[in-house]
Amino acid sequence: MITYEEIKHNETVNTYIKAADAALCALGYTEHSFAHVTTVAERAGMILATMGHPERTVELVKIAGYMHDIGNVINRTDHSQSGAVMAFRILDNMHMDPLEIAQIISAIGNHDEGTGVPVSPLAAALILADKSDVRQTRVRMMNTDGWDIHDRVNYSVKKSELKINDSHTVITLKLTVNMRMGSIMDFFEIFMERMMLCRRAASKLGLQFRLMINGQQLI
Repeated sequence: MITYEEIKHNETVNTYIKAADAALCALGYTEHSFAHVTTVAERAGMILATMGHPERTVELVKIAGYMHDIGNVINRTDHSQSGAVMAFRILDNMHMDPLEIAQIISAIGNHDEGTGVPVSPLAAALILADKSDVRQTRVRMMNTDGWDIHDRVNYSVKKSELKINDSHTVITLKLTVNMRMGSIMDFFEIFMERMMLCRRAASKLGLQFRLMINGQQLI
């Protein structure tokens, strides 16, 4: 069986991750390289493991998380769908089981807020892990004159935590935000659609989604 560790050390996969991030850098987007995809992979795995899913399912969602943004090498538009097709070709060439490939590419193809739907537990966990990766280190430029709203919001986040409560009924994204760098309205302007998708993803896993900023519950 193909493992997450194999995918992490796969030269082809890592080449596409680097190239995809370089393309997004040229377009002025925040970091989508190894820090992001590893965070997403590990966080998605944590979600399904905490909710009691089988070890192999956890392994598959980590693979999906690591590969989820390779489609950006083609174009930012519809990158989830193009990434799913690219992942299919890579995994098929590795002779992965078709049923496992189907689960992975379905999750990748449904992770973007524009067209994504939490069609499975893998897709739901990937959505939550991806949309909750908000942090200062995703900002590329230190020259604030060139920052857009995405840079301001990411840089304003001093701490980000995604946690499931002990009774496994609520998943909460807790953000500690420096209001001198960005406002709550800035956050909602670019993240409201993502947070609504997170709510649907949480529901797919039998959870309620909550967003807390500086100790105040907003969703």
